[in-house]
Amino acid sequence: MRKYVNFNPDWVFQKQGAEDRTVSLPHTWNAADGQDGGNDYFRGTCSYKKAFSKPELSESELLFIEFQGAAMEARVLLNGTEIAHHCGGYSAFRAELTPYLREENLLEVVVDNSDSDRIYPQKADFTFYGGLYRDVRLITVPKNHFELIKDGTPGIKVTPSVNLSEKSAEVRIEAWAENGFVSFEIETEAGTLKETAEIRDGHAEALFCIENAHLWDGLGDPYLYNARAELYECLPEEGAGPEPLDEISTRFGCREFHCDPDRGFFLNGRPYPLRGVSRHQDRKGSGNALTTAEHREDMAIVRELGANTLRLAHYQQAQEFYDLCDENGIVVWAEIPFITMFMKNGRGNTRSQMRELITQSYNHPSIVCWGLSNEITAASPVTEELMENHRELNDLCHRMDPTRLTTMAHVFMLETDSPLLEIPDIGSYNLYFGWYLGELTQNEEFFDEYHEKFPDRVIGFSEYGADANPAFHAKAPQRGDYTEEYQCLYHEHILKLIDERPFLWATHVWNLFDFAADGRDEGGKHGENQKGLVSFDRKTKKDAFYLYKAAWSKEKFVHLCGSRRRDREEDETEVKVYSNCGKVTLYVDGKLLSEQEGERIFRFCVPITGTHEITAVSGECRDTMSIVKVSEPNPDYIFNKTAAVTNWFDREEFKPDCWSIRDTLGDIQSHPEAGAILGEMMAKMRAARGDVAEASANNPVLQKMMSKMTLESLLKQAGSVPEETVRALNRVLQQIKK
Repeated sequence: MRKYVNFNPDWVFQKQGAEDRTVSLPHTWNAADGQDGGNDYFRGTCSYKKAFSKPELSESELLFIEFQGAAMEARVLLNGTEIAHHCGGYSAFRAELTPYLREENLLEVVVDNSDSDRIYPQKADFTFYGGLYRDVRLITVPKNHFELIKDGTPGIKVTPSVNLSEKSAEVRIEAWAENGFVSFEIETEAGTLKETAEIRDGHAEALFCIENAHLWDGLGDPYLYNARAELYECLPEEGAGPEPLDEISTRFGCREFHCDPDRGFFLNGRPYPLRGVSRHQDRKGSGNALTTAEHREDMAIVRELGANTLRLAHYQQAQEFYDLCDENGIVVWAEIPFITMFMKNGRGNTRSQMRELITQSYNHPSIVCWGLSNEITAASPVTEELMENHRELNDLCHRMDPTRLTTMAHVFMLETDSPLLEIPDIGSYNLYFGWYLGELTQNEEFFDEYHEKFPDRVIGFSEYGADANPAFHAKAPQRGDYTEEYQCLYHEHILKLIDERPFLWATHVWNLFDFAADGRDEGGKHGENQKGLVSFDRKTKKDAFYLYKAAWSKEKFVHLCGSRRRDREEDETEVKVYSNCGKVTLYVDGKLLSEQEGERIFRFCVPITGTHEITAVSGECRDTMSIVKVSEPNPDYIFNKTAAVTNWFDREEFKPDCWSIRDTLGDIQSHPEAGAILGEMMAKMRAARGDVAEASANNPVLQKMMSKMTLESLLKQAGSVPEETVRALNRVLQQIKK
């Protein structure tokens, strides 16, 4: 029978220019420098070495090693002989050790996260951590055993097909081994179902029918069955016979789903709007080397929020987290890191990463779609080669898994009539109108126009968000100020948009958690994307978190927004409460101020003269905060500590025959001298926003959109440009004749 041994402790980590040190896995060498900004984190080659004695093995046993995540390229050597080479930082792979074992052994894993033109990802708004950042274990199996090597397979594949009208499920179970017989079992509420099959050409399968199938039914009832496969040399006899040579098992769920262009996502025959968030697999201080406890904490936060779907972006995540999604009824969008920029030498890598994702994750009932790519046209034009790569992936997904849908997340610059949108079964757009560019209302305009123009297409909202630093606050929040208050206004608008458009098959906030993007330097933090509803260290739930909790969670609560904006300069202040209770009562210094009935958002006007205790109450639910009347705005609350952008040039005259920030970008760029000055400034702004901003700078659709904007409008939307910089730029432009 197979045995597993954890192999995480006592590895010697070697990095050029640094002293060797002993580490336990999971480990990444970018836990610190991948999160501190500057886009200068180490991307190169390091090695992990481990000495070990030969385990006790019988003559009929073999020894394998399993790596659950080695980023981004790994070469495995045992006693100096290379035994495995793997390209792709997010999937598992295995290698046999047996032929190379000695009494005393040295295992070396050379891991590389360098720039590459053949392994994805290479350009994206997140840190590409290097290391052995997931578990490593030894696996002992008999010589005749279930398959371990091909695409990191679990060795067993379960395909349920649900008949809702008959309340039954047909379940096909497959397994792979060299020869012999396989006994398949499914544990059901009515008893254990058994079938035996002979292995032919390395493959065995059996077909079961589960009557009165208990469905995997999302958050309400995520029921899971257990399937098991036992390998025998000869056909086992009922109630007697030898012990199996090898045994593997998996859980699975029976469910039916589909999408409708007008009514969105359906689960088990009923509309089931997918409303949730995206998740990156990293944390402050530890990078992507996460523990089981940290995965579980993330899932607990998802459940508190009330989300019913997760986009696990932008790569294959840990199998234990997909397990958590199965157990908790979370519907999952799974994808590979084919992102931002097409690389002609990377086509084979996209195929291998997709094969491994599907092979290793196939049995998870939570997964309903395979994501082909994300914003792939941000830094690449739509060419025939890029189209062909996507057709290959789409066909691969359907060959390997005809039961699930394929999808893509399109960048907002991609024209809606692009043939790229026609490749996957369903699609989604990443839109950031109201944050990076444009007005909030352009989000609903986009979807309404799209749905009217393409009524037979299924469309979703795969990314939207606004950065917020919990240290920054404003009485009158504006785009680009990085305040919690603007993030709330942004999400209030988007949530209403979503509620009014049931045709959106899935919507995913970007992001549940702040995450590392070492190329970023904005919003008062270095190396972080701050669009999360929860801080990078998971310690702070931003106010906007509770807006979605009010919309999605059944757990009754009240939440006072603005508790971190303790100092308030106005005579009357707005106190906002997020709640799913329907009625909220507000007390000021223990005295009843007002009671309101409503949905999700409750606003109260509170006169303030000194220090006040504010309490919101609904039934047994309550929340309390303290606010203080001050004479001047607290400068610590302000990211850009200059005059308000609306007052930049109220008292100045502009020379109309010279260039100024009130001219459009397109016009300024058309002038050699003025265009050169503008280009230098734009390059600095892009550098502060990371690799994606740099890579997408030459996108023709983005350039076209921006060319119609005035430079003044762009700078106001950017939000973080100091007033003196704006004035200096305008003075220079005003010296250049048109």
